[in-house]
Amino acid sequence: MHQAYVLGLGQSGISAAKLLKADGWQVTVSDSNASPSLEQRKQDLEAEGIAVQLGEFPDFAKLIEAGQSIDLVVASPGVPWDREEVEQARSLGIVTIGEIELAWRYLKHIPWVGITGTNGKTTVTSLTAAIFQAAGLKAIACGNIGFPACEIALQVLQKHLHPDWIIAELSSYQIESTQTVKPMIGIWTTFTPDHLNRHYTLESYRDIKARLIDQSTHIVINGNDPYLEKFGAAMWPKALWTGIDEHVIEAIADGACIEKGWVKFRGEPILPISHWQLLGRHNLQNLLMSVAAAKLAGIDNEHIDLSISNFQGVPHRLEHICFYEGIAFINDSKATNYDAAEVGLRAVKTPVVLIAGGQPKQGDASAWLEQIHQRAISVLLIGEAAPMFAEMLNNVGFKDYQIVNTLENAVKQAAHIAHSRSHNHPSQPLPTVLFSPACASFDQFANFELRGNRFRQLCQELCQEFR
Repeated sequence: MHQAYVLGLGQSGISAAKLLKADGWQVTVSDSNASPSLEQRKQDLEAEGIAVQLGEFPDFAKLIEAGQSIDLVVASPGVPWDREEVEQARSLGIVTIGEIELAWRYLKHIPWVGITGTNGKTTVTSLTAAIFQAAGLKAIACGNIGFPACEIALQVLQKHLHPDWIIAELSSYQIESTQTVKPMIGIWTTFTPDHLNRHYTLESYRDIKARLIDQSTHIVINGNDPYLEKFGAAMWPKALWTGIDEHVIEAIADGACIEKGWVKFRGEPILPISHWQLLGRHNLQNLLMSVAAAKLAGIDNEHIDLSISNFQGVPHRLEHICFYEGIAFINDSKATNYDAAEVGLRAVKTPVVLIAGGQPKQGDASAWLEQIHQRAISVLLIGEAAPMFAEMLNNVGFKDYQIVNTLENAVKQAAHIAHSRSHNHPSQPLPTVLFSPACASFDQFANFELRGNRFRQLCQELCQEFR
């Protein structure tokens, strides 16, 4: 019996272990941490015949010296590809892959749309899946969204699921541990600095994402992204480009664009842009990339129009929560870096009461700070980044900020500021309260979803009081 080790006891690791077990492998899962929740997962997996080790990753050299045969090591996305134990496995000649590569080996007979980028991935993935599904195709969204890819592979292996397409949102963490993943359609949404604590340099981060695009049969690239426009034109001369600006549209006769009120693909009108409901220029770009993928897959205009007309966006990305005395509260918890937060600020109606902060990331904050200057009347700062953000705002001459520490305090104070503004300046537009953190969530929340859910709950409680 073949022996596999899976590193990481998150959802991806659990799905990978169950997939291998179902295919006849002897599987051991290990995690470098130990906690009550991991202990519960250990018990659940051991009940299914999967061994689990908590508190450390294995020393593969010692296991081999002891006579153990190890045929495969699968690393979860949260386990760095350059971690000592992963590098040791590779140096020993053990086949070492990531969970996306493992899933691909069971799903490569199905066409994939592989979607990567710094921002915009989730919206493009969700919209692309919605269009494919509206056309009657069994299109499954997975990867960094929805189900782990190995969960889909398990369902296919057991013949419980028969997808026509896999629509995979793929982060750099997932792509760096792939070798043979070759999507039928590869989409690159945006590119800005992110995850440099893991990938170290912008070039390394870029090259990881470029690998997925290189392997794709058809390539779709956002022509409105300055970096991709410069970098991608030489790299992929046969790529399809998307664009919403005149200078871009003139250069992409073979791609997707918005022209004279219509979404067009290769010059053919697909649907009126008035049918699209989401805020922001960035969402127009996301729309075009999904339309390009749909047309490349042979989907007719009627089904594209139907799904786009009904698409409401994704949770935690410029998600409208409620009105409080006419003041809109917007959840943009998925804005985990400066660039995404800048996009959020540009998209909503001014003036803005901004809630920002969390666990700070590396990156260039200058464009975000400029948008705060132009569009915000107040900034409320929470979490670990609050003192740093306060200093940054002060340095650029923006004085209307407060450190409020928690999301609970921020929502209350935002409502107070917005309410006072609307009463003191009744002739001026009502403010928008925007929660767009520009930070990771890990200082106060396990993930951006839980952070966004908490913001939603606080807003709904506030709006209930008002009613």
